[in-house]
Amino acid sequence: MNVLAVDVGGTHVKILATGQAVHRKFASGPALTPEQMVAGVKELAGDWQYDVVAIGYPGPVLQGRPVAEPHNLGAGWVGFDYEAAFSCPVKIVNDAVMQALGSYRGGKMLFLGLGTGLGTALIIDGIVEPMELGHLPYKKGTFEDYVGIRGLERKGTEKWRQHVADVVARLICSARTRRRGLGRRERQETD
Repeated sequence: MNVLAVDVGGTHVKILATGQAVHRKFASGPALTPEQMVAGVKELAGDWQYDVVAIGYPGPVLQGRPVAEPHNLGAGWVGFDYEAAFSCPVKIVNDAVMQALGSYRGGKMLFLGLGTGLGTALIIDGIVEPMELGHLPYKKGTFEDYVGIRGLERKGTEKWRQHVADVVARLICSARTRRRGLGRRERQETD
C-alpha cells in the first residue's frame, strides 16, 4: 500500500509518498481552504501512485476529524469531506503528532515543532498525545506569538532564540514539577 503523507502548515503544505525520496511543497497561508489544499496536493502528486492519504492537520483532531478551524489558515476545514475530495481513504491526525511520530525512537519525548506556530505532542512508550501548548499565555501573548514565525520576524533571530530557550526551559521545568507532584500523590495514596 502506498501512502501519501500531507503536512498542512500555516506557511506551506508539504507532501511525500511511499517510494519517493524528495518531498514537494506549495505555499499555504491565512486564506488557504481545504478545497485549495486538496487541489494543490493532487497537482503536486499527479505523477505519484498512492492508495491512502495521511494528513497532519494544524489544530485539534478528534476521532480522525478536525474539531476546530486552524489559526493560520482559511475556513472550512471542520466538516470537510476529505475522503470524497481525495477519492480514497484518509487518516487525519494533529500535525505535531505526525511530525513527532516521524522522529520518535522510544521512551518519552516532548515534541516542539517550531514553524508558523508552535506544534506540540507528547509520546510516552508509544502512546501519543497532541498537546496544543502553542496557544497558552506567555509574556504579552502566547508561546506561539514568541517562538513561531511571527516572533522570529518581529524580534529577530537572536531574541527569538532566547525566547525558544526560555519556552523550552519552562516546559522542562513544568514537566519535572508535575512528575515530582505526581510521585508525591502516588505515595500519599499508597500510605
